[in-house]
Amino acid sequence: MTTITRKFPWFIRDTGISIIGTECYTSLVENLDIQDVECLKYSLSKALGIGIVVGGSVMKLPQLLLILRGRSARGLSLSAYVLETLAYGINLSYSFRNMFPFSTYGENLFLTIQNILITFLIIFYTPSLRLARRRRNAQLSYAFLGLLIGTAAVCYSSMPILAFLQLSTLPLSLTSKVPQIRQNYRSKSTGQLSAFAVCSQILGCLARLFTTATEVGDWLVSAGFALALVLNGVLGLQLWMYWGKDIDERNDDYGLDDAVAKGRANTASYAPWQTQSFYRIGTPPLPTTTGNIRRGTRKSAADLV
Repeated sequence: MTTITRKFPWFIRDTGISIIGTECYTSLVENLDIQDVECLKYSLSKALGIGIVVGGSVMKLPQLLLILRGRSARGLSLSAYVLETLAYGINLSYSFRNMFPFSTYGENLFLTIQNILITFLIIFYTPSLRLARRRRNAQLSYAFLGLLIGTAAVCYSSMPILAFLQLSTLPLSLTSKVPQIRQNYRSKSTGQLSAFAVCSQILGCLARLFTTATEVGDWLVSAGFALALVLNGVLGLQLWMYWGKDIDERNDDYGLDDAVAKGRANTASYAPWQTQSFYRIGTPPLPTTTGNIRRGTRKSAADLV
């Protein structure tokens, strides 16, 4: 069997050596020494790291699609995503400047890009009722400019400053998740929060604790992943607790609209914002009465035809 593994084509051998190194490739692949615990741990760490990087490149896509399809960012906290994006960027810069293996932090690059897009969508789809389109576009421009300046400042910071910033990601991670957790608790709903993204982050944090301990050994990075695991676990628990409640609330709202349309409900007992029709965009119905209010005269809609 060892004769076969030693005759693998050059491109397989070179790829294996580039990932796990010559020593571990020779021990595990060519000699089939499965008792080499250190190389087994290192190879497992590499495999998990590559898997996380690949998964991280699509982790937030379901969240993006949820927002775009629903044309709504309901239930998503803007401050949570801004702070989370900043934490990802700091971790990315700190790991890159310390020349850690890309497989130990590569997902942060893709998560930062995806989070920036989600942040802009939250701003775009949750404007204030009094916020004009021009002001909203200016807000998006300022946010983009601020992200560029912040990213450049972090990337070109000195190592002591980067180490301090990496330490600051611990309270930053706590601050980034708490608004989302609090918002879910208050509304008893997770809104447009993606279950796939949350579950992926939980599994990713577990794997990252192992890969960081095996390949990096930096306690700052490990502490950040440990705290992120706890907070993502709370979000996962909320997803389980509030699962399906959004659907029930929407069904109740549409049921109320149907009852009003059929004359079975007294609209006087409901505020306008208690029905889904209040949030729909369309042509308002023709008023049943019209007239000069100051003169006190009214005409019916039939008289106007």
